[in-house]
Amino acid sequence: MSYSHVERAQVLAEALPYIQKYNGKTVVVKYGGNAMISDELRQAVISDIILLHLVGVRVVVVHGGGPEITEMLKKIGKESQFVDGLRYTDQETMDIVQQVLCGKVNKNLVATLNRLGGKAVGLCGMDAGLFQARQLDEKYGLVGEITAVDPQAVVDCLENGYIPVVSTVAQGVDQETAYNINADTAAAKLSMALKAEKLILLTDVRGLMMDPANENTLLPVVKLSQVPGLVKDGVIKGGMIPKVDCCVEAVRSGVKDAVILDGRIQHSILIELLSDEGIGTMLL
Repeated sequence: MSYSHVERAQVLAEALPYIQKYNGKTVVVKYGGNAMISDELRQAVISDIILLHLVGVRVVVVHGGGPEITEMLKKIGKESQFVDGLRYTDQETMDIVQQVLCGKVNKNLVATLNRLGGKAVGLCGMDAGLFQARQLDEKYGLVGEITAVDPQAVVDCLENGYIPVVSTVAQGVDQETAYNINADTAAAKLSMALKAEKLILLTDVRGLMMDPANENTLLPVVKLSQVPGLVKDGVIKGGMIPKVDCCVEAVRSGVKDAVILDGRIQHSILIELLSDEGIGTMLL
């Protein structure tokens, strides 16, 4: 037997206790960034999700689609505007957001999962009142703040053996409109409503690092009590603040732990969930 076969057997043996740990448990994966754009990374993420599903993990995928929205807006000659890091969403932009997220991106993801052997169903936040929201602030336009989550449609999919794929558009409760929702926030709120075991935010960085320029300073585990100090010291800053806030809220609300994970690393989800390695930053 070649060494590679022995190595593979060892990998499987190492994965066994983790498969047992997560079997029957719910894991919410927020999917976005480079892992969505690169074909190679997309295939790796999709195959990870299918493998987890096949070994009995109840995987829920929540996705954004910022680059696709920007591309479609460009096609109609509209420039993307951002306020405090959030896409300014007027009515015309909201129409595009809804078409791209609930249509093209969602259905392409579902099709890829199904083509590679999964059983996926696409949902958007307006289906069965999954995400309900009110306007966050007029300065952002039709960007919503989630006020309620009804996860029953997602639960029904899981109980019938499907992988739910959720796009982050919400039904307005304060006016008759759809709202654009930040995908990290939506994933965190859904993980709380599902009483998930784990929330995984796929992103384009290694995780939290003491020195952002040095990946060797990665913080593998951060306790919630450490977060205010890390913000004060400038370790958690910029775009990482809302991501960490989502993780903190999820863990405080009963999710066992939340992980900020580098989606640029092939099979990062499997490495994080089913090995001794752990390659992101876990908040607990």
